[in-house]
Amino acid sequence: MGAMDTKKAMRLKRKKRIRTKISGTSDRPRLTVFRSAKHIYAQLIDDTRGQTLISASTVEKQVRDGQKPESKVQAAQEIGKLVAKRAMDNGIQAVVFDRNGYKYHGRVKALSDSAREIGLDF
Repeated sequence: MGAMDTKKAMRLKRKKRIRTKISGTSDRPRLTVFRSAKHIYAQLIDDTRGQTLISASTVEKQVRDGQKPESKVQAAQEIGKLVAKRAMDNGIQAVVFDRNGYKYHGRVKALSDSAREIGLDF
């Protein structure tokens, strides 16, 4: 087992442990974050219905055609603001944050902090 396999296995183990404790509802959906080497994705999920309510990512045409961020952290901040604005437009005020097994720093922290700035409660 290589170093990357071990790293991914540990993240999935943390993810499983976190997901046993949190769940999204229609009143308070789950804000989940996925980060790859280049991009970051955020979704609001209602686990009771098994539906994705809102999503935002750096691969969207709207984000790609806009001003290019200097770093991946700035891109994560933009995605946090975008998902929060979309949530507010759909009447969602509060969410449950799911860091998806990632450590709460860097891009994950930047996304959540910028979503809180817009007014999302979690």
